[in-house]
Amino acid sequence: MSGRFDEAIRNPRCVWLQAGDGGPQVAWLEPDDVSLTYDAARREVTRHASGRAEVVGTDVFAVLEAELRSGSPADRWYGYFGYAARPDLPARGDDLLPDAVWMRPSRIERLPMPAADIPRPAAPAAFEPEPTPQWYAEAFATVQEHLHAGNSYEVNLTYRGSVASGLPPAEAFARLCAINPAPYAAYVQHDVPGARAFVLSSSPERYARLDRDGTLEAKPIKGTTPRGATPEQDEAAAAQLATEPRFRSENLMIVDLLRHDLSQVCEVGSVEVPKLMAVESYASVHQLVSTVRGTLREEIGVLGALRALFPAGSMTGAPKLRTMQIIDAVEGMPRGAYSGALGWISGDGRADLGVIIRTLTTNGDGEYRLGTGGGITVQSEVDDEYTESRWKAERLLRALAP
Repeated sequence: MSGRFDEAIRNPRCVWLQAGDGGPQVAWLEPDDVSLTYDAARREVTRHASGRAEVVGTDVFAVLEAELRSGSPADRWYGYFGYAARPDLPARGDDLLPDAVWMRPSRIERLPMPAADIPRPAAPAAFEPEPTPQWYAEAFATVQEHLHAGNSYEVNLTYRGSVASGLPPAEAFARLCAINPAPYAAYVQHDVPGARAFVLSSSPERYARLDRDGTLEAKPIKGTTPRGATPEQDEAAAAQLATEPRFRSENLMIVDLLRHDLSQVCEVGSVEVPKLMAVESYASVHQLVSTVRGTLREEIGVLGALRALFPAGSMTGAPKLRTMQIIDAVEGMPRGAYSGALGWISGDGRADLGVIIRTLTTNGDGEYRLGTGGGITVQSEVDDEYTESRWKAERLLRALAP
C-alpha cells in the first residue's frame, strides 16, 4: 500500500476511485466534512458531520440535489446508491449496510491503486460446476412463468452469498484489484457507528457519465463468458459471445430499455446507440457491451438524470417497474449496494458512476457479502444460468482466500 492510501483509510470516511475525474483518485473526510446515508426501510436520509447525525429527509436523490444546489460548483461528492435507493420503486432495504452513502471530502488527491502482495497459483484453478440447488431452480421456474405470461421480457435473477474473512477491507480491495482489474474499480469506507459500510468493487460496467456539454452516456453489459485458457479458445469464446442469439436478445432488450430511460430526460431526437453489442475483454471474462447516448435537457439536473436511469436496466430487466416487482417477490432478500451505482458527482453538473457488480461488501462484522446472477429470458437454461452466476463470483472469492 502507498503512504497516501494508508493515510486515507485511517480516516473513518474515505473513498478511492479508478474512474476519477482526470484519473484515479483518493479522497477522505475531515471530522466536520459532510456525509449522507440512507435507510430505505425507515425512509430516512441522515446527515453526518462533526460527530453528529441528523435525519434531514426521506429521499436521498432529493437531499443530495439540495446539497449540490447550496454548495459550490467545485464541490465533489463520492459514494453509492444501493439498489433500494429510489423510494418510489419496489426494492427491499438492506439489513446490513446503508442503502446509500455519499461523502463530500475536503481532501482529494490523484493516486493510482498500489499492487497488492497476494498468493497467486501458477494458473487459475479449474472451475468445477456443481448441481443447481433447489432454491435457485424454484426461483428460476417462477421467473419463467412470468416470462411466458408476458409480464416481463427479461428478468435479472440474483442472489446473495457470504464468506467469513478476517482480512481488512482495504487489503481485500487491493487484492481484488490485482486479481480482477476493472475500469470502475472503487473502494468506499464509511466507518460511522450505525451507518457502517465498506464497498469493494471491481466493476467493468458504466452506469452513467454526464459530461460538461450535457452528453449523458450509459454502457449496459448483457452477455458474459469466461476467457479461454489458450489464445485459440479465447478467440472462440469471444466469437461465440458475439453471435449467441440468447446473449444478443438480452442485450437488445436492455438497450431498448436504456433508450427509453434516456429519452425521458434527453433532448428529442438526441438519443442514439453508437455501439451495439461490442465485445469487450477483461481479465477473466468477455462481455457484450452497448453504448447508449443522448443530450440532457437543460432543465434536468445531474440528479434528475441519474434518478431517471436508476437502477441500471442491465440489473433489472424489462419493463423496469413490472420486472422489479417480480424480482422483489422472487429473490426474497435485499440486494443491498449490489445492482446500484457508485462513483462521483460534481457541483458543476458532471458525474461518472459504475454499476455495482463484481463487488464485495461488509459492515466490518467479519463477513463479506457478494451478489451474483444474470439475465433470464425464455431461452435460458437453469443449469447454465446457475453455473454462470458462480463463475462470475469466483474472482471475488479468490481475493479473500488465505
